[in-house]
Amino acid sequence: MGIDYGTSRVGVALSDPLHITAQGHSVLDVKAVDVVGAIAEIARERDVEMVVVGLPVSLSGNEGPSAEGARDLAGRIAAATGLPVELSDERFTTRMAESSLLEANVRRRRRRQLIDQVAAAVMLQHYLDRT
Repeated sequence: MGIDYGTSRVGVALSDPLHITAQGHSVLDVKAVDVVGAIAEIARERDVEMVVVGLPVSLSGNEGPSAEGARDLAGRIAAATGLPVELSDERFTTRMAESSLLEANVRRRRRRQLIDQVAAAVMLQHYLDRT
């Protein structure tokens, strides 16, 4: 399972059972749902073996407040699910997701709804390709 951390929305992606491809799953509205509880429920329903949380770092590799939030979320997910949780560099994932949605001629409003789950899928796919 891949998680794209955000202060407003959290994108969720899942891999296929063979861990070859990643697909967007959902976007969780931070103000509307218990994000950790929702992630734990998805993990149980989908027999998730591991969670990868995107770590937002700058081009220079420095971590800012968003990285701290992602690390905190990763720790809470690990505690709630008992699953191994890894952090993975997510530089450019949102930009790549935006480009992909633009190429597919997805309208602006729909892009806003999908961008976080597509970014989670891009980050998870990069992780799967490296392992």
